[in-house]
Amino acid sequence: MKKKSITLLAISALLLSSCQNQSQQQAPPPPQLPLIEVETKDITTFSEYPTQLQGIVSSEIRAKVSGYLTKVLVEEGAAVKKDEILFELETRSLSGDASAAKARVNAAQIEVEKLKPLVKKNIVSQNQLETAKAQLETAKSDLKSISANVDYATIKSPVDGFVGTINYRDGALINPTDRLALTRVVKTNKVFAYFSVNEKEYLNMVDQFNKTSEKTSDLLSSFPELILVMSNGKVYDKKGKLTSISSQVNRETGTVRFRATFDNPDLKLKDGLTGRIKIPSYNEDAVVVPRISTFSRQGKSFVFKFNTSDSSVTEKAIDVVRADPYLVIKSGLSEGDKIVGRGVNKIKNNDKIRPTSSTMDSIVNSFDKVFK
Repeated sequence: MKKKSITLLAISALLLSSCQNQSQQQAPPPPQLPLIEVETKDITTFSEYPTQLQGIVSSEIRAKVSGYLTKVLVEEGAAVKKDEILFELETRSLSGDASAAKARVNAAQIEVEKLKPLVKKNIVSQNQLETAKAQLETAKSDLKSISANVDYATIKSPVDGFVGTINYRDGALINPTDRLALTRVVKTNKVFAYFSVNEKEYLNMVDQFNKTSEKTSDLLSSFPELILVMSNGKVYDKKGKLTSISSQVNRETGTVRFRATFDNPDLKLKDGLTGRIKIPSYNEDAVVVPRISTFSRQGKSFVFKFNTSDSSVTEKAIDVVRADPYLVIKSGLSEGDKIVGRGVNKIKNNDKIRPTSSTMDSIVNSFDKVFK
């Protein structure tokens, strides 16, 4: 019995040893991945903000009096001059009011003329004449107001520009309180691009771009030229200039409103178009890493930092600004640190690797070739 137990123990030990050897033989070697040394570069980063364009003149055309629209004298997109007639409203009722007002003026004038000699003869009092004169002035004022309303029935353009969407056609009843304007006349040889910047970013811009003066009002002159990316993803071929910064922070959104101006000589940009404003920022000797060397989780960016003591890697959180194909490191890494350059999706925290030497330029160039 004792010999049988010893034999079973020996067999178990042999089986265990065999399984361990087999497991060791099947374990894959650590992945071979390129290491790069974190460097510094002179690089330009960009901050982006959504924007909507507006012509330097954008005037709503509304009726000042009520009436039926009888004539639409322009087409959408047409160029118009200041004081050119755009619309006409029905004026028959207004003309009738004007005729009645003229009659009242004439009657009041006759009454005044009739009373003047009677006052001289002391037949009627001076007060009666003054009352008649006051009634005459009231009648004249009424006539003037009604005549103005007749003129308002002819609706003219207040500015040079281009006609936008025409929201009403012949026969429509028009009121000054209508939700939609008749149309809009815009001037777009230059356009405004409005965008909003939060408080923190605004203060950072003051510190960054206004170094030559203590006055924040001088920020406009020291601000860099702006880039407009249109809604189709293409960059507009002319740079913009920052021309206005709101003097107040919007209390609801916590943002400051900026306005840039872009030349638009060929009228390519239209009132109402959307896009993105890019603000360039030059960084001298900035710590950078290739974007392909990073990964994201829950909105944060990470790299794998290499540990020379045991050839393992450790996740390292980094604060970055995008500057394709690089990321500028604001915190988390220093020049000279070694990180995994490519293949970060193949490993996890504390894994060991077989490092090979590489450079940032080779990693970036390989990334470009893959996506060209």
